[in-house]
Amino acid sequence: MTMPETSVTTAETVGGTAGAEVLRPHAEDAFADELAALAAADDRPRPPRWRLSPWAVATYLLGGTLPDGTVVSPKYVGPRRIIEVAVTTLATDRALLLLGVPGTAKTWVSEHLAAAVSGDSTLLVQGTAGTPEEAIRYGWNYAQLLAHGPSREALVSSPVMRAMAEGMTARIEELTRIPADVQDSLITILSEKTLPVPELGQEIQAVRGFNVIATANDRDRGINDLSSALRRRFNTVVLPLPATAEAEVDIVSRRVDQIGRSLDLPGGLEGIAEIRRVVTVFRELRDGVTADGRTKIKSPSGTLSTAEAISVVTNGLALAAHFGDGVLRPGDVASGILGAVVRDPAADRVIWQEYVETVVRERDGWKDFYRACREVGA
Repeated sequence: MTMPETSVTTAETVGGTAGAEVLRPHAEDAFADELAALAAADDRPRPPRWRLSPWAVATYLLGGTLPDGTVVSPKYVGPRRIIEVAVTTLATDRALLLLGVPGTAKTWVSEHLAAAVSGDSTLLVQGTAGTPEEAIRYGWNYAQLLAHGPSREALVSSPVMRAMAEGMTARIEELTRIPADVQDSLITILSEKTLPVPELGQEIQAVRGFNVIATANDRDRGINDLSSALRRRFNTVVLPLPATAEAEVDIVSRRVDQIGRSLDLPGGLEGIAEIRRVVTVFRELRDGVTADGRTKIKSPSGTLSTAEAISVVTNGLALAAHFGDGVLRPGDVASGILGAVVRDPAADRVIWQEYVETVVRERDGWKDFYRACREVGA
């Protein structure tokens, strides 16, 4: 299989597209001002080839105010120690595995860590059931290979090989979805910091600054479990679901606001009541008990993660903007919640209907939401 050359392009160089028109800029582009301000204020020791010190990387992820008054927005809302351990791991020779249920911001944290450490979050391998070994090791330009035989010019570097050669951070998403024999191609890379190229009688040795961030879902256990040899090469950090409803509301509000601005949608803060309602519904169904602890309820088959709550609210804002008065209302989020909850048409629909009739119907101030749920569920 021929692997295309990995290239890093800017928004301005792709078809003349202006940077402001990019739907989703890379983290290092979207938060370039914050990264520059941190670099200017950062007087602490930096590991080799790091753009920022570990302290500054943690500040970039967790947020804060710099001495010059620059406000750094939080990219991760959660226990500070989790980010500190993750950053410290990257400063050692151990790779980092971010583990958690779907929707716990593993990819988001991975991208921002790479952006802060290396200034480039694009050295990415997306794990799937069809990911080949060449995606992690290297491939060949077969035209060059047939014309001139094995040579360095015919070699096509993977994102991991590039990261090794340049002392940067490579990212591997959904590691446990990659076939086990392909996963194991990482063992030599992570343990020996070397990538042999037997066709050329050469090897690529990682320079200082190289490391790997991988992500994996708890729900993927049993698909392609990591071998004990590979798992030992990683320091595992578990990203939990938000501890409190207020923390989750804060996360959803921030991300919806960011996404809404890129899509020219109404501000998410105007619909904070509906955001709080979506978060409440998701947490109660996820936990199997109402917020006051008085009523036990059945949990559906889906994860009902924070990421899904963000999606429901964003879709609701789009409905309000294009088919309503621009204000987020119960009817704008009801259908999205139904779609997130009912994954199994038989069992989940019964669970949802029971929740609507026993919890939503009796809750003060939720009559409009109850009617909207009845309408979309009819």
